[in-house]
Amino acid sequence: MTTKVTYLDNSGFIVETDSLFLVFDYWRDPAHKVVKSLEHHPDKPVIFLVSHNHRDHFNPEIFNLGQNHRRVFVLSNDIASNKIRSDMPVEWMSAGDIIENLPGDITIHAYGSTDAGVSYVVQFKDGFTIFHAGDLNNWHWDEENTESEARKAKEHFTNVINRIADDRHMFDIAFFPVDTRQGENCASGAEQFLDKFEVHNFFPMHFNGDFGRACDFEEYKLSDAAARRSTLYCLHKPGQSIEIKL
Repeated sequence: MTTKVTYLDNSGFIVETDSLFLVFDYWRDPAHKVVKSLEHHPDKPVIFLVSHNHRDHFNPEIFNLGQNHRRVFVLSNDIASNKIRSDMPVEWMSAGDIIENLPGDITIHAYGSTDAGVSYVVQFKDGFTIFHAGDLNNWHWDEENTESEARKAKEHFTNVINRIADDRHMFDIAFFPVDTRQGENCASGAEQFLDKFEVHNFFPMHFNGDFGRACDFEEYKLSDAAARRSTLYCLHKPGQSIEIKL
């Protein structure tokens, strides 16, 4: 199976498979890739997934997209329902929830976050899996947090990924924050995630503009096993795409 991954902005991506489109955390789409992609494949259903209510992850404009397609909107329960029209095909999720029998015969699992909302695992019938972290990360700030605060942040993050690891150990594709505002250790959450799980194709996100450090993969502190099994990609310009054969 060939899967096309397209970067939108911040934490937003399109994943196009043989059977459907998945649009994660649409905020902005300067290259208009969602509209163009859907126009080229009117027969494919589209599922919009929103991990939480932060304005750089959720834009109500998604409800105006793909109107000629079969659509499903998978939304975190922290999003205000009064922003959603009652006729929208919405599935609400909190950590621990599972939705089955979605277009493309996929199942979506919602897990916890270390910020707002949830993280998502999308599982296809053939076992192909996608992870989108939302704002799940080891959120500590080198220049601001005390050692105690940094330790608590790591403990919180570790607890969440341990819970995910209770259910699965491998992802074919993973999208994960590497926010360079955190300082020198901005990739620490990504490093721990890559060491914890077998990730075949990894995409950093949530750069806040400084993609250079986030994509300096040679500086990532990874175990030998993680470095061997993972291919790391840097899609940083809105509209950039790559095709992955799985």
